[in-house]
Amino acid sequence: MAAERVFISPAKYVQGKNVITKIANYLEGIGNKTVVIADEIVWKIAGHTIVNELKKGNIAAEEVVFSGEASRNEVERIANIARKAEATIVIGVGGGKTLDTAKAVADELDAYIVIVPTAASTDAPTSALSVIYSDDGVFESYRFYKKNPDLVLVDTKIIANAPPRLLASGIADALATWVEARSVIKSGGKTMAGGIPTIAAEAIAEKCEQTLFKYGKLAYESVKAKVVTPALEAVVEANTLLSGLGFESGGLAAAHAIHNGFTALEGEIHHLTHGEKVAFGTLVQLALEEHSQQEIERYIELYLNLDLPVTLEDIKLKDASREDILKVAKAATAEGETIHNAFNVTADDVADAIFAADQYAKAYKEKHRK
Repeated sequence: MAAERVFISPAKYVQGKNVITKIANYLEGIGNKTVVIADEIVWKIAGHTIVNELKKGNIAAEEVVFSGEASRNEVERIANIARKAEATIVIGVGGGKTLDTAKAVADELDAYIVIVPTAASTDAPTSALSVIYSDDGVFESYRFYKKNPDLVLVDTKIIANAPPRLLASGIADALATWVEARSVIKSGGKTMAGGIPTIAAEAIAEKCEQTLFKYGKLAYESVKAKVVTPALEAVVEANTLLSGLGFESGGLAAAHAIHNGFTALEGEIHHLTHGEKVAFGTLVQLALEEHSQQEIERYIELYLNLDLPVTLEDIKLKDASREDILKVAKAATAEGETIHNAFNVTADDVADAIFAADQYAKAYKEKHRK
């Protein structure tokens, strides 16, 4: 019997300029006691505005300053505060770790969850999972939830004012979506949603990539100018909604497994963002597959236009030995890693692809050196 097709998504997604000023409207009739979680910087950027808007709508808000780590202890600390406040709505405002913590707190309370990202740097906002770390920031586990966020509110005016590097990182993360989903579809692999990809997930993942190639560079320049443009609106939706739905219901493969493999090494690479490491991981996946030079160079060109890393030197691994790269490859092919959703490869194959991707990018740079 054929495997089940599964598609999951947030209940509502709202994107546009100044949408955070309408948050009370979107929560009308849902509840009137909230806990708002943001770090110190984000409180100034958006947190206080959100609390003021909630108060105007006669919705109480318990303000919590996020400590910076999505750990079990932090989840427990905030869940206790939320219980005392009798909150039925949890609002997470900020970056990935804040949002992951908010999801976990909502799960503890069985509460309504609202996600307000302040950058379009990953596709985490729409997903039904969190990455949980130790108090010291070491990866511990994925935490999966029975539902996706109830409301995702994306204010493009706030995103236009975030550092351009974060938008570029989000584009890199989102560019992996179709590359990985199509390999999972081809091999009949499983997705994070728990089944095989739907036609809807396939269409969304493919549209995500088309949008990024069409508008990615223009959106990057828009954020440098701190302005909201149609190109930025398109890319924010691709980075957040299309990539979020595409990765979760379309499937992850080698690009993210290689990103995870980099945790096997110490050093400067850990100063790179999630998306920057995924960019190189995507090139490695392309090197693992049969693609023409022209096809691989399409990606290299876009990455370079967005100031993203494309070589081992760019990801601070210029002097990495075969042994170092094999460590990465072994971690990327560990049992349970997403590479197995689409590939039947050894650590040695992956190490070869890492060196190949590096060489392809170096050759491209050499060819286009002015």
